[in-house]
Amino acid sequence: MSTGQTDAAPTGTGQTAGRDLPVAITVGLALLALVGASLYIIKEIFALLALVVVGAAVWELAQAFRRKDIHIPLVPLLVGMVGMLVSAYVAGAEALFVAFLLTVGGTVVWRVLDGSGEPALRDVTASVFAAAWLPFLAGFALLMLQPADGPNRVMLFVLVVVASDTGGYAVGSLLGTHRLAPKVSPGKTWEGLAGSLVLACVVGVVGASAGIPKLLSAEPHVGVFLGLGVVVTAMLGDLAESMLKRDLELKDMGRLLPGHGGLLDRLDSLLLAAPAAYLVLNQLVPPP
Repeated sequence: MSTGQTDAAPTGTGQTAGRDLPVAITVGLALLALVGASLYIIKEIFALLALVVVGAAVWELAQAFRRKDIHIPLVPLLVGMVGMLVSAYVAGAEALFVAFLLTVGGTVVWRVLDGSGEPALRDVTASVFAAAWLPFLAGFALLMLQPADGPNRVMLFVLVVVASDTGGYAVGSLLGTHRLAPKVSPGKTWEGLAGSLVLACVVGVVGASAGIPKLLSAEPHVGVFLGLGVVVTAMLGDLAESMLKRDLELKDMGRLLPGHGGLLDRLDSLLLAAPAAYLVLNQLVPPP
């Protein structure tokens, strides 16, 4: 949901050079509008959208792994993805975890039937990683969607992640000089991280308690905790994907989104932040 990132320049979120910024902004706003429309027309449309997006991201990851001769079994992984996301929305957290375990078991059996040895171990490890990183973490967004006020919870979560990306980019590109993790993602700076924290907390407070739109009837500290949790986990998710792309010798995970790269390049922050947002909102603002 951000405007597009690379490791080329020392900015807070690792942006700019090599990206068509107007295109990236246009695509980012279109994606945000699509998320909003899917949430507030019929929230099940958002669940269907999540299935399509996560499925495409699984395919992108499988193609990226092939560069290193790693072959994850797509059929059981995609079937398990559907099971995890549907279980999360229909039956809750315990069902999500059970579906994850079944998916892992299914991918292991499927791959072992194709042969054993070191290649099988490598493929199985990559499959477990893919199942945990993509559909399992995405399932927490569907858990947030469950309650009557679920669309507002998900929308607040997405807006805070967008604010984190935007604040990091704006402050990092203008003031960023102190690199945050030069060996992993040279474009990220401490100044950009500060920008992410400030804007994410402001948007969290406004959306949770104070402003227009007021998405939740909560105390201001809920927005602060949400902003802090999202920024820390989104940053870790972004750094983790940067490390993976370096290992795979890729600039982007795909080319599905003009100005952004692949879907995985836009989901990295959202995925790891989803469990944090779910836990903060579920504990501090119990569902009605």
